[in-house]
Amino acid sequence: MLKKISTIPFKGTPEQAEKLQAVIAECKGDKSLLMHVMQEAQEIYGYLPYEVQIMIAEGMDVPLEKVYGVSTFYAQFSLSPKGENNISVCLGTACYVKGSQQILDKISEVLGIGPGECTADGSFSLEACRCIGACGLAPVLTVNDEVYGKITEDDVPGILAKYQA
Repeated sequence: MLKKISTIPFKGTPEQAEKLQAVIAECKGDKSLLMHVMQEAQEIYGYLPYEVQIMIAEGMDVPLEKVYGVSTFYAQFSLSPKGENNISVCLGTACYVKGSQQILDKISEVLGIGPGECTADGSFSLEACRCIGACGLAPVLTVNDEVYGKITEDDVPGILAKYQA
């Protein structure tokens, strides 16, 4: 699955930049610590926007292409911020067979975002995942830590309204 770069403007703080620079300073001489630095950066910022990738590349003296390649290869890294409410729709076999793709499409339509994206106001982010281990409840989606099972497209507006209030 291709990761999308966020269209939401970067809003890093000086404090965040200072924390990242401290991590980079600790690891600067060892390029094998690139993943560690990227993990710490994501912990600091919540995701790896282009601006942060540049800071990492320059600080670690590695090409920006390498940082971008690592960030897009590993599923643990996100190029978009997470919303206040993170929605994850299971596309595992049991859920998919019972209509989870249509549920994902409905959420995308209602929120105006696709998987891997965040609404402009930061209220919602949307992810498609493989299996969350609740196959008996298929199709399943989660909003933050709340699980919704045996849902249909018609349930989507009501579920979203609960978090829009």
